[in-house]
Amino acid sequence: MKLTKTFKSFFNNEKSGGLLLLFVTIISLYLANSSFQTEYIAFWETDLNGHSITHWINDGLMAIFFLLIGLELEREIYHGELSSIKNASLPIMAAFGGMLIPAVIFLALNFGSATQNGAGIPMATDIAFAIGILSLLGNKVPASLKVFLTALAVIDDLGAIIVIAIFYTTTIAFVNLAIALGIWAFLFVLNRMKVQNLIPYLIGGVIMWYFMLNSGVHATITGVILAFVIPFGDGGKNSSSYKLQHFLHKPVAFVILPLFAIANTCIAIQSDWHEGLSHSNTLGIILGLVVGKPLGIILFSAIGVSAGFCSLPKSLKWAHILGAGMLGGIGFTMSIFITILAFHDPEIIVFSKIAILIASILSGLFGFVYLKYILTRKKA
Repeated sequence: MKLTKTFKSFFNNEKSGGLLLLFVTIISLYLANSSFQTEYIAFWETDLNGHSITHWINDGLMAIFFLLIGLELEREIYHGELSSIKNASLPIMAAFGGMLIPAVIFLALNFGSATQNGAGIPMATDIAFAIGILSLLGNKVPASLKVFLTALAVIDDLGAIIVIAIFYTTTIAFVNLAIALGIWAFLFVLNRMKVQNLIPYLIGGVIMWYFMLNSGVHATITGVILAFVIPFGDGGKNSSSYKLQHFLHKPVAFVILPLFAIANTCIAIQSDWHEGLSHSNTLGIILGLVVGKPLGIILFSAIGVSAGFCSLPKSLKWAHILGAGMLGGIGFTMSIFITILAFHDPEIIVFSKIAILIASILSGLFGFVYLKYILTRKKA
């Protein structure tokens, strides 16, 4: 199976970005629990125009991350793995199962409690980390497995975006929302008029972000809907969509996501941190990601193939799908992002982040060891 240049570029950026995320997370956790703890944590809480630095990163810079996700999703729909029902059906079924089963496991432990709002936390997959771990296996990895995991993670992110828009939106200021959508409609008209210059789209996107921020709908949604009015054309190197996507890859992978990871993992781990692991919330997150993800992905993939909705590529085995499911349990970025939206209690947020870190480490470790074993055995 041949990989397109665009896919290879995306995969390599995500691979390097995933390894960088791992590095900065370790550094952040170290500083947050060192002699610099007070100053380090206080820095990220520094007030800038009424909001902390962390808040600006989460609501501002992450909108750019979501813009990139939207552009990648658009490309997948037009020219990639999601461009035909036949190609898209397997990762769609897998992603659906990988979101549903973890949420069910979480709700089974938390329904009716103060933490039931966290059901979206174990539904997410971190593209950068998952691909970063897969890349460590080198050339042994079948190209179809790389494509499957990438498509699965992109669809998963779309699912997380929908969950955020529907379940993590509180009071809506309809006037601001109407203005934001009005700007989007204007940009859509520019698109239909074949205006290729990116400047009006980017200026319009910033204004739309401001009104979306003040509408009650999470501002990062702006990035996704903006992506779909950026002119795609034939998707070639001269298209506005390609140019913007290509430009954003490195800043997102090497600046925005590392900043998000650093700001949101400066967790002061107390001596009694392990007591939080017995809470239904943390158990739901860990079991949802470590058990629910691979279970949901392989179960719904099998249902889809058995029912004739999709087919398993010749170069893929069910063992590969299970391994991809394990890597799908690396929630990290999106899981932490949803945690911040789901809860307001600082203690619950800290315990949730610890649970996400533990689950992501376990999922990455299990997925790496398992895939290394089956790929090495196959080669032998």
